[in-house]
Parts: sequence; structure tokens; C-alpha cells
Amino acid sequence: MTTNKSTIVYTLTDEAPALATYSLLPIVRTFASSAGIEVTLSDISLAGRILAAFPECLTKEQQVTDGLSALGDLTQDPHANIIKLPNISASVPQLRACISELQSQGFNIPDLPEEPTTDEEKSIHERYSRIIGSAVNPVLRQGNSDRRAPSAVKAFVRKYPHSMGEWSKASRSHADYMQGGDFFSSEQSVTLDTAQTVRIEFVDKAGNVTLKKSLPMQAGEVLDGMYMSAKALAEFFEHTLQDCKETGVMWSLHVKATMMKVSHPIVFGHAVKVFYREVFEKYGDLFDELGVNPNNGMSSVLEKIKSLPQSTQEEIERAIHDCYEHRPKLAMVDSVKGITNLHVPSDVIVDASMPAMIRSSGKMWARDGKLKDTKAVMPESTYARIYQEVINFCKTNGAFDPVTMGTVPNVGLMAMKAEEYGSHDKTFEMTEDGTMRIIDEQGQVLMQHDVEKGDIWRACQTKDAAVRDWVKLAVTRARQSSTPAVFWLDAERAHDNELRKKVETYLKEHDLNGLDIQIMSYNEAIRFSMERIIRGLDTISVTGNVLRDYLTDLFPILELGTSAKMLSIVPMLAGGGMYETGAGGSAPKHVQQLLEENHLRWDSLGEFLALAVSLEELGIKENNPKAKILAKYLDKATELLLDNGKSPSRKAGELDNRGSHFYLSLYWAQLLAEQTEDGELAAHFAPLAKALSEQEQQIVAEFNQVQGSPANLSGYYHMDGAALTKVMRPSETFNQALANAAN
Repeated sequence: MTTNKSTIVYTLTDEAPALATYSLLPIVRTFASSAGIEVTLSDISLAGRILAAFPECLTKEQQVTDGLSALGDLTQDPHANIIKLPNISASVPQLRACISELQSQGFNIPDLPEEPTTDEEKSIHERYSRIIGSAVNPVLRQGNSDRRAPSAVKAFVRKYPHSMGEWSKASRSHADYMQGGDFFSSEQSVTLDTAQTVRIEFVDKAGNVTLKKSLPMQAGEVLDGMYMSAKALAEFFEHTLQDCKETGVMWSLHVKATMMKVSHPIVFGHAVKVFYREVFEKYGDLFDELGVNPNNGMSSVLEKIKSLPQSTQEEIERAIHDCYEHRPKLAMVDSVKGITNLHVPSDVIVDASMPAMIRSSGKMWARDGKLKDTKAVMPESTYARIYQEVINFCKTNGAFDPVTMGTVPNVGLMAMKAEEYGSHDKTFEMTEDGTMRIIDEQGQVLMQHDVEKGDIWRACQTKDAAVRDWVKLAVTRARQSSTPAVFWLDAERAHDNELRKKVETYLKEHDLNGLDIQIMSYNEAIRFSMERIIRGLDTISVTGNVLRDYLTDLFPILELGTSAKMLSIVPMLAGGGMYETGAGGSAPKHVQQLLEENHLRWDSLGEFLALAVSLEELGIKENNPKAKILAKYLDKATELLLDNGKSPSRKAGELDNRGSHFYLSLYWAQLLAEQTEDGELAAHFAPLAKALSEQEQQIVAEFNQVQGSPANLSGYYHMDGAALTKVMRPSETFNQALANAAN
């Protein structure tokens, strides 16, 4: 076999994808080694990132490599080839749970300070703040995004469509959003002509400047400033609650408190305080003493009051129950366990929760375990409007049909921390009234906002190089797929007007002959796309960073039943590539089922698709023909897996993630053994194909016989490697066949 070593970096993340990695990675390494490819593993899990942040608190044996930092450096290498699995974008409750688990395992890391006062506490808090929310993706996504539904998956869904709830014209479900006082209404935007360092300042009512944050800006960079009024936000929440009370429609909050880790937890906290207003008014002082933080949801209240006398606990619990009695019905995350929409900020994430609601006839689960019409409350109006357009469309035209509907691939502006998803370090909750402003090097005020205590102010940056590459990628995808492409840019939005100037300029750098490329507002674009999709036609959405995130959940969930089956490619600006395994999350409920029944229903289709593209790109860039053959027949093996119904079942005792990995290996080995393009590869895989084929029944039986009883992982966030291997590789027959093939 070849001895020239190429490298693919596979990421170890969290929850279900991490479990699947312990089963799939040995298979990937076995096949990749035949083409001289080394597959390394980089730990970017929540636990791994915490441990890497506090090396001085650990023994030498406990210290770990900072995998995220190393991968960040690798993104600047033109040979980078990274397979990125979904990871936890941790909320504060998740962070605390992970810290507690690590401490229980003997890692002497510090607690997260509630309200840091000393320099040491501030340093600890700062390090932890870099770990919560979307800490991974901005580091790794050093390129724009190309996401689309693979043809094999689309064909499979058309043959075996997922369920779609029927829509009634009488449905009262709708989206509701602020009509003023939000980020959309206050946004200001400017493009910097020259490279310079600007500064963010806060000026109080007495004229004192108390905040000076420097921002290095590149020539041509777009800079935005905006704020959300806390007073308007609270009034909006109260209005929506009263409306639901009067109409009988259920109330549900949809924000992105994980990715928007500074601003949206604050928004979530306001919702908690308004819904449970009487509780916070009566017990506010006590809650302050206990360290209750409404930004962490009602779970914070329920956890903190455990330290109180039983009678006081019961009194507060009765007050909470009274809110449920006189407030409108509140959507539930788990009606059996009594977990509401406001329990923790990470439970209901808008980009996943809204498509699920639309797929379920516009309904969500109520406390009585029944689906009910719902008011989807999304305070920020910038993007909420698109969901109302989808709801209107479904009411008029009925539910989308997976058998006949077209597809909406996405080209997303994501590189170099573009737009809101790069705003975390430039987001502030106002501690007093005053003025937020941005000043250039000449002392000129570029933009300013009069703000009040509690308001949320933020700045965003979008670099010119990222926009230019985004336009290029959009033109490339439109040309390669012969598909119309629409830039979603809203003339009523200040930021989009700056982007539009750049888009119109950079489009002139390309041959557009024969291409259909348009610019539309958000509402126009989504209507245009939906009108085409019900006719079986495809339309590329070319969007900013947030819409990229939202649309690559919305359309895949409607088209494919899940966003985890998307092909997600990040062509790096430096020349390398990152291949994301779908656009879904890390599936904590899948882990729960494994712990209870030793059955993992996680579908690794996203990993299969990403690996095939990774191998293909490596084959091209490294002039490795064997890698290209591996990629070609991996795609064919994936098609066989789908056609033969070897994807994981949801039911314990049937084929799960581990069994589906076996069938991928079987089909892949058989195809490689039968192909005639490379005799060396055919000869190498013939014994493995024979062994797996002959021992199929025994291997599947070994996988299935371990199911039905609890599994022990010796941890949740920081699982024990040996325990994981035992759980995820239970077939000794399969393990031995792979070991023989690797030798």
C-alpha cells in the first residue's frame, strides 16, 4: 500500500456524536489507511475545552492538549482537512453541570463564580465565558458555508417520506415579534474606507466615558451597532401573554441562547421574569440572596430554593403553580416530566424548534400532553418575519410534500466571525442610562445610540474578504448546479444595504452569462423559494450568518425530516476544507436512551456524507487516486445502506447506530473488492468483504444482544474512554475482522 501519509482530522465532540465516534472512527481508520491516510482525533468537547482552559489546576497526567486552539491554527493551512461533528454550545446550566462532573472525577478545576469581584474570580469567569455558547464554530469556520441535501438522501426521502402534519386554514398558530425597540429598528451600519482602530465608548448622563473597547478594522469592513430596549422587550412579552390569555392560544418562546450566548440569555431571562412576574416580585430579594439568575431559566429557581426550609420551598412552588393557573398555557419541552419552555435556555433553540412546530401543523406540546395551536414568540423581528411567511404559506397551500418538493441549498456568509455570530465580545447589558457610541481614529462619531439601564447593545463586524468570497461561492454553486440563486438582503435593514453595495460590485467580477442571480428582501426571497419548492424546483439561498443557520434547519427538516442529513462544506479562505456532519445538534435524548436501554438511535449519515467529500477533496489536492476511489464507493455504500433500510431504528432491540456502521463497512468493503479501477485496493478489501459477509448474522446478533439494559459510560460530559469502547464496540467478531484488515 502507499506510504505517503495524508491526514484527516476527526473531531471528538459531545453527547450522541461522541458516542458514535467511538464506533465509527476505528472503521474510518481501517479504510483510510489503505490509501495512506492517517485519521487523527482532536478533542473539542465541552469537557475537553474546560480542562484545556485550566492547566495550572491539573496534575501533569490530567493536563490535555487545547484541541480547539490547535484546530484554529490548522484552518490557516491550505492542506487542512477537518471533519467536524456537532458539539454542545453550552448554556450556563450545562457549563455548571460539566464543571461539577469533572470535579467529581478528581479534576481540581474552579467553580464558575456567580458574581466575580476579585481579580482571580474575574480571570476564572473570563476563561469560562470563552467556553459557553458558540465557542467552537467561530474558531473553525474560517470560510463561508456550502450546505445542501445530497441527491442520494433526497431520492431516499422521496421513496420513503417522513410524516408531515396537516395544516388547516383555521389554524391560529403564528409568529409574534417586536414592532419597535428591537435590534432591527435600531441598527446602524457603516463601511470603513481605510484600515483603522475604532473604539466603543459608553458616556453616562454626567458625560463620563466609562467604557473604551478598541476594535481593529480592515479597509472595506462593515461595522454595525444596534440595541434592544429592555423596557420595550418586557412590554412585548406582557402583551403576547395577555393576547394568548384572551385567545386561548398557547405561548412559546423561541430564541438562540446557545449561539447568541450573551444577548439571548438576557432576553430569555426577561421572559422568565415577566411570565412569573408575581413570583419574582414577591421573592425577588430572597432570590437575590440565593443567587438565582433568571437568565438560566426556572431551573435556577428550583435548584436554589432547595436550600430553604421545606415550608418556604412549598410556598414558592405554590406561587409558581399559581402563575400556570392564571397565565396562558405554556409550551412544554417534556409534558411528562413537567419541563416547560422556560426551564433552561438551551432546551428550545429557534432554528430547530420552529421547523419542528411547522412540521407539526403549527402546534406544540401542552401540559396535558396534547398538541395545541401556538404563538411562537421571537422578540427580534429581523428574522422572525420569515417564519410567519412560512406559516401563512402552509395555511394557504397546506403542508409541504417531501415526495414532490424541491430543495433550498444555502451559501452562507460565515467566514471571519461575520455578522451577529461574531458579536459576543462586543455585546453589553447597560448598567445605567447613557449613550453608546463608536468613534473612529479621527474622533468622528460613526454611530451612537441613547440607551437605558438594562438595554442590550451590540456591535458586529463583517470583513470585506469574507463578502467577496461569499459572492464567489454563490456564483460557483449557481454555475455548478444550474440553479437560480437569491441573495437575501433587506432594503429596510441598514446592514444589508451596505452588503448590497458590495454584492453588486463583486458580482461584476464574475461571468454571469446563463445564470439566474437575484437580490430580494427576506419575505420576497422565502415566498419565491416556497413557490418554487412546491413545484419541485430548487433555489439556492445566499444569506448572512444567522439566516444560514436558520434556513439550513428549516428547509432540511421539512425536506428530509432532519438537518443532520445535510452535506455541509466549509471551503476555507486559506485553501483547506472543513466538512461538517449535518446541521443538527448533539441529540441529548439519544444519549438518555442509550443510558437506559443501551440503544443509540443517532444516525451517522451526516458523518458518511462528510467523510466522502473529505476523501474526495484530499484525493484531488494530495494527488491520491486511492482516496478518490474510497470516496466514490463510500457514496455508493451509503446509497445501499439507505436503500436496504439499514439506518438506525428508534426501538431498542433493533438495528442501532453501531449496527448501521457495520452495514456501511460491509457494503463499502464489498464495493471496493468488486471495483476494477485499483487492483491493489480490490485485493486488500476482498478478505474483509468475505469475512463481514459470512459473519453478518453473528455480528448483528452481537450488537442486538447487548440492548435492553442500562449502559454505563462513567460520565456524561466527560465519558471514560474504556467504558465508551466497551459500549460502542460490543461485537468481538466485527472488531477482529477490522483488526485483521488493518494489519
